[in-house]
Order: sequence, then C-alpha cells, then structure tokens
Amino acid sequence: MTKAGSRSGRLVVLGVGVALVTAGCATVSPEEMDGRLADLREEMQQADQENADRIEQVDQRVNSMQNRLNSLERDLRSLREDFDVTVQRMETALRFSTPVHFGFDNAEVRVEDQEFLDRFAGVVSEYYSDATITVEGFTDPAGSEAYNMQLGQRRADAVRTYLVESAGLSGDRVRAVSYGENTQRLIRPDAQGPGEQGWENRRVVIVVDFRPTGGSGPVAATDMTEGDRAGS
Repeated sequence: MTKAGSRSGRLVVLGVGVALVTAGCATVSPEEMDGRLADLREEMQQADQENADRIEQVDQRVNSMQNRLNSLERDLRSLREDFDVTVQRMETALRFSTPVHFGFDNAEVRVEDQEFLDRFAGVVSEYYSDATITVEGFTDPAGSEAYNMQLGQRRADAVRTYLVESAGLSGDRVRAVSYGENTQRLIRPDAQGPGEQGWENRRVVIVVDFRPTGGSGPVAATDMTEGDRAGS
C-alpha cells in the first residue's frame, strides 16, 4: 500500500469512527467519547505499523533477490570471460557451450578442463540447487553414426562422473545424453579427425533446467555391434 493510500484509508476510518461516536453523543458522556476516540486512534496506529512492517518485509525480499541476481550475473560473466563460455538463456533453462573438448576417439576429461567444471558446479550449487543438469555429448562426423552415438554418450558420462564425484553435484540431479554427430548441432560440419581437425565438434554442452521435468530426454546409444568402425 502506498503512503497516499494509507492516509486515505486512515481518513475514511477516522470519518466513520467520528460519525459513529458523534451519532451516539446524546447518550455517551464526554469521558466515554474520549475513550472511544482514543481506542480508535490506537487501532489506526496499530494498522499503520502492521502495514509499514509488511512493506519493509517486501522491500527486504526484493533487495535480497536483486542482490542474488546481481551476484549470479557476476559469476556468469566471470565464466564467460575466464573460459570463453557462451551462455544461452532460454525460458526455463541456461545452455552452456563449454570449453570442454576431447581428443579423436577419446572420452577422457582433460586436466585443463577441470577448473571450468569445478567453477560451473559451484555456480549451479549456489543458484540452482534444485535444477536438473543435462550433459550433452557430441562427436565429429568421422565414423559410423551408431559408433558416434556411443562415443558421445561416453563423453557425456565422463563429464557427469566428474561433476558428481569430483565437483560435488548430486548424482540424482545430473544426467548424461548423447547427440553423437547430429548434423544440426555440429560447430563445423566439414571438420573431422583423425588428428586435431574437428576438435570444435568433439565437445559437451551442459544445460541447467530449473523447471520440473517429466521427460527422459534423448535416448542413449545402445552397446555397439561388431563391424562399426572407429569414430570421432
């Protein structure tokens, strides 16, 4: 309630109170009238104090939320600047295009990527403690599609394992899925190994989803059959 509204409300109450009191003045003594007016003033003062307390509580919550939002923005900016991370904001999620890449036909988390994963886990724990974290694994186009689905899953699993076992995130909040060589998600469609070529495609993307989830997401690749050749 605004101050103007509060004053208006007090005037209305006071007017009604005075009208009630004066309406009965023929049968009420001056002492009783003074007592009733005093009680009315006390009730109005108490209501004013309660309104002021509620307004202060709302202001405190707004300030706290704003401070937390400012702190989150600083931490996200630090991730972008320190690790060249791209953060895409969606309606109920954040997608982190991470600097975590892999060697050709390899699914091991590199030592140089662990600092980013530690910092990322810290941000998630601080601001999104109830969110679902999805690690998406990708490959370059070399090799069969089936093998690359499995390889992408191994990469996502490796990052998930690090986030849970080393960075401290809860295992029931972090899942891993594979997109393999999904052509719509390749950074450079024409880049592939062996060797350093195609390193941009051999990566993980991490999605922080802070809405209740009911779906299972993309289905992980099944075990490989003989005859599939090495992928990326």
